[in-house]
Amino acid sequence: MLAGLQKAEGTVNMAITRNFKDTVQARALRDEEFRQGLLTESVECMLSGDTNTGKSLLRDYINATVGFEKLADMTDKPSKSLMRMFSPSGNPTANNLFAIINTLQQQEGVRLQIQVGHQSKVANHSI
Repeated sequence: MLAGLQKAEGTVNMAITRNFKDTVQARALRDEEFRQGLLTESVECMLSGDTNTGKSLLRDYINATVGFEKLADMTDKPSKSLMRMFSPSGNPTANNLFAIINTLQQQEGVRLQIQVGHQSKVANHSI
């Protein structure tokens, strides 16, 4: 079976033994900074216009932490509706999205803040 993983050069590719979801969940359970980074990055992606990546990261965060069933209890929303909101084709309303982010912040014990920054203008100089 492992022979099929060998390359012509004689190196062996390691088979992935845990799926991505399990790996993210294990890391999130033991690493507070990683957990908070997932939550922060998901919101930053959404604010920058990359809503698909933001929803995907938020879905990973939810799966790795509270889970959709517990989030449903916390938000009084059906778990199936929450799963649909954060699916690739999901389109949560602003009210739902910000209520969920608020709930997740409370659960995590953090408060995300927005800082104003200015985009730098690149000067085009000719010599």
